Amino acid sequence: MKGQPAHTVRRGGKTLWRRIREPLAQSRFVKSFIAGLFANFVRLVRLTSPLVKGSTQVAGGAYAHLEPGIIALWHGQHLLTPAYYPKGRKLVAMVSRSADAELNALMLEKFGIEAVRGSGGRDSTRHLDKGGAKALIALKKSLAADKNVAMIADIPHGTPRDAGMGVVLLARLSGRPILPSAIATSRRKVLEKSWDKTTINLPFGRSAVIVGPPVFVPADADDAEMERKRQEVTDAINAATAEAYRLVDGSK
Repeated sequence: MKGQPAHTVRRGGKTLWRRIREPLAQSRFVKSFIAGLFANFVRLVRLTSPLVKGSTQVAGGAYAHLEPGIIALWHGQHLLTPAYYPKGRKLVAMVSRSADAELNALMLEKFGIEAVRGSGGRDSTRHLDKGGAKALIALKKSLAADKNVAMIADIPHGTPRDAGMGVVLLARLSGRPILPSAIATSRRKVLEKSWDKTTINLPFGRSAVIVGPPVFVPADADDAEMERKRQEVTDAINAATAEAYRLVDGSK
């Protein structure tokens, strides 16, 4: 502004931005617009990153007889899932109840994927909070309605790449198999400072999808068996993840 010092103008600009930032952050229109940008970006990655030989079909294919199933992935490695999931096959995904995850839920809507808000569960089947319990009930109903379900297996801000008990409990309650899954691209940026080492997949590379051997949880599994199954899921998703990265980084 004419006649005012530059630092005063800058301070006034920052104050104005603070006043409008919070309403913008709460605006569903703005959130939907940003989610649309994210959705278009992952579509671009999918379009420009052909699947390498050895990839698994996400739904159908060799595991079609096991559907509906529980697709289990790791935090930070799951962002491309909606773009690789086949159209026409219903999918319900569990999304955290955190404010940050709301954009993820809105992005899923852009792909026609239903979102259930909740947590995947802690270390024990006895320590699910009310929201997590409701989410598991909703996912169980979705499986009963012949819809596949997707869950992030590890716990937000817990130990990365170590499955929580929620996905195992859902498998026990529903009788449906856990399908340990992973998606990787040859071009990517890893956010090393994030707790889960979130991977931002980039376009114009190669991609791989791996669905490992299913994990079944008996309906009468006791605590010791549940813990063994939890470790089995952890090992299976880690194996699928390692294989996906091996394929994209080793293929020419």
